[in-house]
Amino acid sequence: MLACLLVIMYKLSPSEFAYLYEECKLCYFLKIKQGIERPKSPFPGVFSALNTRLQGALIGNDLRKLSSVLPEGTVESQEGFIESQQVTNTNVYIKGKYDLLVRQPDNTYLIVDFKISQPSEEKIAKYQRQLQAYHYAFEHPARGEAKNITKLGLIIMYPDQVKFNDGQASITFPPQWMEIDIKKDSFLEFMKGVHTLLEGPPPSENPNCRWCKYRHIGEKLTHPQQTDIPF
Repeated sequence: MLACLLVIMYKLSPSEFAYLYEECKLCYFLKIKQGIERPKSPFPGVFSALNTRLQGALIGNDLRKLSSVLPEGTVESQEGFIESQQVTNTNVYIKGKYDLLVRQPDNTYLIVDFKISQPSEEKIAKYQRQLQAYHYAFEHPARGEAKNITKLGLIIMYPDQVKFNDGQASITFPPQWMEIDIKKDSFLEFMKGVHTLLEGPPPSENPNCRWCKYRHIGEKLTHPQQTDIPF
């Protein structure tokens, strides 16, 4: 009889490459492979509301309606989910929610990620894997037709000025555009590294990970080791 081998596939969220993966490989391993998540911190709803309203106002419009500093293209969809095929030579696939899909004048596409954050050049390095993951998923979708993605970038907005008029408060959010280079080969190498991490033994924790420290302290306080054996 032929033995059937069960291949376990791991779902990877693009947004976790910027934070969880970089912060602590052990926490990342436990979440993806064992389903053990960190305790969730409250996220102020105002940021989600701002993001959704800003993006929603652009549907069907050219990005330059928002600002002349942005690239040309018509926003086709907002906050949609995308899932990739199995990444080549790995047991992982991409699934996540992108911000904006933009059709450019040459009928290729641009993926935009909105950030309400202080703009800085470090944001490009921080979020480049997240955008590369969306790029891969759109070009290798699990369902539907592939899209030709030729540009990736961040629209970063941060409160600038406040004005009060007729009982209303208006806050200006001047956008900044930060383009991210498409690096297919380096992203595939990164995916192979994630695959190797997940297929191996639990990695070492980051000694600066506050969640790992919390776990250790909690274990000591709730399950103290008994040193004096009563018999």
